[in-house]
Amino acid sequence: MAKKKPVQEEVLTGWPAIARFLGQPVAVAQRWAKDGMPVERKGRSMTASAEKLSKWLASESGVKEPVHIAQETEDDLLEDLRRGLKQVRAKNR
Repeated sequence: MAKKKPVQEEVLTGWPAIARFLGQPVAVAQRWAKDGMPVERKGRSMTASAEKLSKWLASESGVKEPVHIAQETEDDLLEDLRRGLKQVRAKNR
């Protein structure tokens, strides 16, 4: 049997990359970091795990599974927004 290689975790380096992943301006990403968003200083740069950021966003929004709204295509964005709204509405009932 062939061994599976471990999946490489996506690491975002620098405030612009972190902010782009979040779909927010750099100032918002920096403010969220002060409020507990998982980022680390590596030398002179800030880094963050895409997976940890998604989990943090889910915990902050109160939904069961991560909803990532910064997407390349509008189709994925619309589906994620609908799923997120459905979860929030179910929670508020």
